[in-house]
Amino acid sequence: MKTKNTGGFPEGAGCDNSPDVCRADDKVLTLPRHACLPINRCNLPAVILGSLSYQLCPVPLQLDGVAELHQDLFLRLQDCPEAGRRAEIFRDYMTVHFRLEHLDEAGFSGGPRGRAKANYVRMLRGWSFDSGSREAAVLKGWVESRFGLLPRYHCEALRDKEGSAYLRFMEMRARGLYGTNALESQLDLVYAYCQYEFARQQPGVSHLTLYRGTNHRDEYECLGEGPGGGPVLLLNSLNSFSSNRERAGEFGDYILVANVPVAKVIFHSALLPGVLQGEDERLVLGGAYEVAWTTF
Repeated sequence: MKTKNTGGFPEGAGCDNSPDVCRADDKVLTLPRHACLPINRCNLPAVILGSLSYQLCPVPLQLDGVAELHQDLFLRLQDCPEAGRRAEIFRDYMTVHFRLEHLDEAGFSGGPRGRAKANYVRMLRGWSFDSGSREAAVLKGWVESRFGLLPRYHCEALRDKEGSAYLRFMEMRARGLYGTNALESQLDLVYAYCQYEFARQQPGVSHLTLYRGTNHRDEYECLGEGPGGGPVLLLNSLNSFSSNRERAGEFGDYILVANVPVAKVIFHSALLPGVLQGEDERLVLGGAYEVAWTTF
């Protein structure tokens, strides 16, 4: 399996059979159970896909039933050699399949039309503007539902599922979903399309070296030391990264460098031009990651 840009991580840290990996503490390799659900709608359980072992040796992730339900879309994409045209096909399919321009055909019969018009584009843009927004709560809720990764932060730390902070998050998530048109199913297809394009445009690439700027290095949850000697952090269920180190440096004095499995990227700015403002932004699933810290 080829890896793009190791970013300073050891080349031998790519398989669980590596002696370097096996000498790591099991508590570091696995995802803490308080950070995930026992079930999800994916081909791997959350405790595996969110683990350090998965970062080191990833396999493709598939959401239940998406490929089968939307087989016609992927057959059309397969016949199109141009990425720009494939993006147009995808947008058109989303508009028609989910009746985004004919809400009455999708069952809309009045009420807050602004919520009925909430779609995948608005969710992604809402995240880009504010990762503590209602749209961001919907996205984190979708990650919890599909991948089983629990949010660790939304406007405030979410450590207690019975605490007031988590209840506020759940209320924001519910308000974001109320009155919408199959919004989480739309996001399912966005992820599937993102992974399709990675496989089509960058076959054989398993990882991307990505960067995240911060001024609050001490606020990250550290699980211990990884096989490469770097800290293993428990990242939020959904995170923004950049493929551009200089761009990441605009958001803080410290830069977190992570070798991110391609399968954990749910969306990026080049996938559907015009959706995100940041030219180098990547939305990345969380879990345990061995990282490196640098200063800008």
